[in-house]
Amino acid sequence: MPHEFAGNYKIKHPQGTQLASHIAQALQEKVKDGRISCAAAHQIAQKLNEPPERVGQTTDLLEFRINKCQLGLFGYGAKGNKVAPAKQIEPSLEKAIQNTLQEGNRLSCISIWKIAETLDCKRMEVAAACEMLKIKIFACQIGAF
Repeated sequence: MPHEFAGNYKIKHPQGTQLASHIAQALQEKVKDGRISCAAAHQIAQKLNEPPERVGQTTDLLEFRINKCQLGLFGYGAKGNKVAPAKQIEPSLEKAIQNTLQEGNRLSCISIWKIAETLDCKRMEVAAACEMLKIKIFACQIGAF
């Protein structure tokens, strides 16, 4: 979540946005020290058959912080990120990334997940390739960025 919202995440949403109580209950069971991992948020979405963005919205309304991004982009202690630019990229991965680019030199979070699934590789591997290629990752599925 952008730093300007830190401690007041609910202002990202229109006034009167309703809290989804069933999602809130599931989040309460997984939250630790006011934080919930990206993976846990996605597990909740899947278990409750809810879109990830709805879980993210509920997370914001409860003022929980999302950490441990599955792409390695944020939530990993003082440094913040975990992913580093790849040293080399498999040609099939680079081709998949280049064929999926949106709005110039950008790639969405969901696109990275799909590429990883299609190529049977790790999401962080795709994110590392994007870092090396200077491709901006946008549109977090749970709304963190």
